[in-house]
Amino acid sequence: MNENDKYCAALVREVDRDRYLAALFAPVDRRSALFSLYAFDIEISRIRDLAREPMPGEIRLQWWREVLEGERAGEAKANPVAASLLATLTRHRLTAAKLIDLVETHRFDIYDEPMPTLAALQSYASKTAGAICVCATRILGEASEENAIEAGQVQTIANVIASLPRHATQRQLFLPLDMLREYGTEPDDVFALCASPALRAVLAEFRFRARRHLTRLAEMSADIPEKVWPAFLSLAPLRPWLNAMERTAYQPFQPPELPAWRAQWRIWRAAKSLEWIGR
Repeated sequence: MNENDKYCAALVREVDRDRYLAALFAPVDRRSALFSLYAFDIEISRIRDLAREPMPGEIRLQWWREVLEGERAGEAKANPVAASLLATLTRHRLTAAKLIDLVETHRFDIYDEPMPTLAALQSYASKTAGAICVCATRILGEASEENAIEAGQVQTIANVIASLPRHATQRQLFLPLDMLREYGTEPDDVFALCASPALRAVLAEFRFRARRHLTRLAEMSADIPEKVWPAFLSLAPLRPWLNAMERTAYQPFQPPELPAWRAQWRIWRAAKSLEWIGR
């Protein structure tokens, strides 16, 4: 790997170890491409945390859009993630359209408007985590977009649950407003870190949906070419993590952590049989 690729690999290893480990099961000549894709996803996903105010966030997102559109070639060469990503797009003949759409979808992140409906969250998931998975499968070979979108749904649900404490302190709301009101709670209750029975019911439904997506993926695994399995392996630790939240001691604003060794073992096991992601 060149220096740009090494930077991306180190970033993914630090921030998203499950994806890093999953990428190691890919052929050597495809790993740097996966690392560049995942590093890009990390950079876009944390813009709210780095910018804190909408205007700087808008500027960063616009910069990435222009990079993907080929308008900032000189600046992109000086940014290791941008340089590595553009090389990946060229090498693997990927169009930038899905990633540009991902950038636009993440504009939601930098404002305090609540996620209005479950349907809106599902669309968000398809255009963000789903798009990353689609690109990963194309780097590795070819797979149905349906599988990748399914993976994007469960990954987004997991991210929303895991990030609930941070989002609440930032007054961000990714839990759909229609679901909160259906169960009898409001955004201000979430922002007050109130672990009410209503909020617990919303999160229970989220976990149910996540497990259902994992089960569907496991059922479809026989039709997913083995060469693209690494794009899905990072989902393998999610089932026991979700199950841990069924315990009476579970606190919504203190999500459990799966031991690193167990997550690694789950990924290794799924690399032998992709059906394992649903177990």
